[in-house]
Amino acid sequence: MSSEALRLFKQLNLQLEQEGRFQPREKGLSLIESAAENENTLCPRQRNAKVEDLWSLTNFFGFSTETFVLAVNILDRFLALMKVKPKHLSCIGVCCFQLAARVVEEECNIPSAHEIIRISQCKCTVSDLKRMEKIISEKLHFEFKATTALTFLHLYHTIVLCHTSERKEVLNLDKLEAQLKACNCRLVFSKAKPSVLALCLLTLEVQTLKSVELFEILLRVQKHSKISDSDLLYWRELVSKCLADYSSPECCKPDHKKLVWIVSRRTAQNLQNSYYSVPELPTIPEGGCFNESESEDSCEDMSSGEESLSSSPPSDLEGTFFFELKTKTKWQTLNSQSSH
Repeated sequence: MSSEALRLFKQLNLQLEQEGRFQPREKGLSLIESAAENENTLCPRQRNAKVEDLWSLTNFFGFSTETFVLAVNILDRFLALMKVKPKHLSCIGVCCFQLAARVVEEECNIPSAHEIIRISQCKCTVSDLKRMEKIISEKLHFEFKATTALTFLHLYHTIVLCHTSERKEVLNLDKLEAQLKACNCRLVFSKAKPSVLALCLLTLEVQTLKSVELFEILLRVQKHSKISDSDLLYWRELVSKCLADYSSPECCKPDHKKLVWIVSRRTAQNLQNSYYSVPELPTIPEGGCFNESESEDSCEDMSSGEESLSSSPPSDLEGTFFFELKTKTKWQTLNSQSSH
């Protein structure tokens, strides 16, 4: 094995050790999956729609796939920890996008909070974003740079190219990244181990190419990563179905091209003035969680006494913004199941 190959596998080992740390809590994701759609509960459709918005924002600002994938990771890790009302999701999504951009992009390329609010049409203020950033940062312990499926996709791709005699352009990384972004738009794939999801995408592509050499290399990668055949087959079937659905003409998807927004002078002036309009986002109170012994339905109602942020100063005593998701008995077996 060459020194380059040894270096890559050493890096792979490090990422395999880290991936569990940055994976959203499965029990929190399961609560979202089973939620009914109403004004008090976040459901999968709303989460998926917000991720598609993040994809559009990424395209608009010309940011990398890494920024998008990291923003989704931060979003899902937060949503899996906290019980969030749908009306706050827009502010949370923009904040996660901004946090990811700070980690990945050059500082000179990161737009101001005003600009992100304007482009995203997020009904919140810069003050809202700052307060939201504080909440997210504290809940995630300021750990934003994460090991994601994109991390493994790049590593696996480099390892394959390092060992193959085939042309370097055979495995198109841009295509694989686009497929990963499509998977990120489905909540279910946040429950998959990043290493498994990345390997699923590569094996499906190699299957399409009908390359025995590449397939044998991926088998060695699978063995080294200690990914079971059952896990790989289960998730590969879901990925295959997702990509088939996504490639169908009936599926609406974000444009892959960087957006160019051309507006008249009057429209631009109206957008500029919208910075100072009264936001429609209700007050974002902080703090408050329910005890281990309380049921999901015993959460304090957030709908009463909410006012516009512009009409009252922020306060930590305004009620309950998020509730930490505590484990119920029926969820206690999920972690052990997901590890098999």
